[in-house]
Amino acid sequence: MTAPDADLAHLRGWIGREETHPAEVTEDLVARFHATLDRPGAPPRRGEPAPRLIHHCLSSQTVPTATLAEDGHPQRGGFLPPVPLPRRMWAGSTVRFHRDIHVGDIVERRSSIADVSLKQGRTGPLCFVTVEHALSAGGEPVIGERQDIVYRGAESGVPVQAAAAELGRHSRTLEPSAPLLFRYSALLFFAHRIHYDRRYAMEVEHYPGLVVHGPLQAVLLLNFAADLRGAPPDRFSFRSGAPLFDDGPFTLNADESGDGLTLWTAGPGGTPAMRAEAGSGEALRGAA
Repeated sequence: MTAPDADLAHLRGWIGREETHPAEVTEDLVARFHATLDRPGAPPRRGEPAPRLIHHCLSSQTVPTATLAEDGHPQRGGFLPPVPLPRRMWAGSTVRFHRDIHVGDIVERRSSIADVSLKQGRTGPLCFVTVEHALSAGGEPVIGERQDIVYRGAESGVPVQAAAAELGRHSRTLEPSAPLLFRYSALLFFAHRIHYDRRYAMEVEHYPGLVVHGPLQAVLLLNFAADLRGAPPDRFSFRSGAPLFDDGPFTLNADESGDGLTLWTAGPGGTPAMRAEAGSGEALRGAA
């Protein structure tokens, strides 16, 4: 990206592009989601509310394996702009739950490119693509989500270490096992190799281990908030600040924040990885 202005003008031509995908929330998908996350009790059955954030497992990009790029992502272009930077990550989302999705629902997701912007990071250019998703079931809105995707250069994946944080008032320790990461990738039909191919993650992208998915951390934090409050939040936002790896146990943390919760994940040394906010009604500003 040696001519950012020209590149940005080209990439911003994707703003307004839309795509629509329908998908069924099947009992089998719900059971696999429930089992992957080790949720207690029996999984919801047909007609019952489906787990929050299961919509990330719907409407996957089912492109042929032979067309995947080296990193496991679909080739650039099409719906998403062809950003000429090799590393792509889910930077964060803001989600508003209008009502529950139910097991057995046919959910239609309408997605549109809302913005494309360039910023200069510590090690080079970053390109942010913002996608707005509107999900409906039976003709009624169920979820609104504003998603940020970030593209960066092929510099070393080892992050600059931030200062360690104290544990939250509420804290839970989890083990990011390889089977957990593999199962979650399978739920999303997501082939990004940094989450399951240790050799690729360490030798090509120079990470110290497998990377824990951003949306997996998000659903773990959302479930933590639901367990603490006795009900899932109506609004939830999350943003990745640093990668989280499978090189040791990590913690889910939560502090009270007005009518809601401030949450974060932290690696073995206490370095925060993802930060999130959970609230009900108007307690969380800026949701989709």
